[in-house]
Amino acid sequence: MSTPAAPAGPEHTAPTEPTPPPQPAPVDAWGLDVLGPGFRARTLQLLPDAEDDDAVATLVHHVPALDPAALPGTPTVPRVAFLYLHGWNDYFFQAHFAREVSRMGGAFYALDLRRYGRSLRAGQMLGWVNSLTDYDEEIGLALAAVHAAEGWDMPTVLYGHSTGGLVASLWADRHPGAISALVLNSAWLEIQGSEPVRLVGEPVVRTLARRDPRMVIPTRSYPPKALYSLVDGWSPERDGPLPDPAWADDPYITGWSVDRRWKMVPAAPIRPGWLLAILAGQRRVSEGLDVRCPVLSMGSARSHLSVTWTPQSRQTDTVVDADATAHRAIGLGKLVTVARFDGGVHDLVLSAPPVREQVYSALRRWLRGYVLT
Repeated sequence: MSTPAAPAGPEHTAPTEPTPPPQPAPVDAWGLDVLGPGFRARTLQLLPDAEDDDAVATLVHHVPALDPAALPGTPTVPRVAFLYLHGWNDYFFQAHFAREVSRMGGAFYALDLRRYGRSLRAGQMLGWVNSLTDYDEEIGLALAAVHAAEGWDMPTVLYGHSTGGLVASLWADRHPGAISALVLNSAWLEIQGSEPVRLVGEPVVRTLARRDPRMVIPTRSYPPKALYSLVDGWSPERDGPLPDPAWADDPYITGWSVDRRWKMVPAAPIRPGWLLAILAGQRRVSEGLDVRCPVLSMGSARSHLSVTWTPQSRQTDTVVDADATAHRAIGLGKLVTVARFDGGVHDLVLSAPPVREQVYSALRRWLRGYVLT
């Protein structure tokens, strides 16, 4: 988790004339997604939750046959359904990962959860929930739509990044038999500083929540030029010479294209009611879960927690404690594989090209061993 800041543009400054957000995806019908040809989206209507602000979710689907950038060798008939859950202060934008999963034989879907990304509506608090179980509704609706499209007998993989990994783990524990496999990418299974920090910090957060669960928790501010984001391009002045000239056109160097209204720098405002929900979920993980399907927990080999740039920013997890995540992962179920990657960043699929290839290779081999058998 990062500290919050106001929305920022590509150079970490507010745009002078904000552009209107993209039109929402049609309700219960597919429309063209913001990622362009080969990606389609639909809005999932949700029941009113405690906020009662017309929350919705958005399901995104990669259609390789309509994607001019689909990877060679992508099969025409998928063998496994794959549902992606994003993290905090995030949304699904990793088109390159969707293409890789499609080439592995996956029918790739991603879910922008309520009040995130494509699902964020005017007047809503980005990312707000006061219970992680609220997400059961949209995950259930998304899986029903996936199975209706791909077949109810198709094996299903639930994939979660960061906070999405925490949500996915808890959901899998509560829904035994509903999925074939669980894959985690730097899941936020423990608060930074581990259990002692959680035990000391939770009473403080609870006190703030009693006062006003929706208040913005004050956090330290930083000079805009000092901030670091995973999606930033390479800066020769800051990062030094390119590690490999062959990477010059790779997004790791040129920068990943994101909508800064949906992915703020360094993060969206943090509210005590939401943080209590996270702490409750992490406490449940610390007690041990009983996920019945095979689990793959992937993460960086190292962490260097910071929202500002450091020489380690491009080769470590700057957001979650990678050691704590690996430790907690082994308590998720009885069949857990832990894979860690030297040079990996928080979202492993945004790492340097060689690290991304290692992540794809590990995922491919694991799916062949436990799902595509």
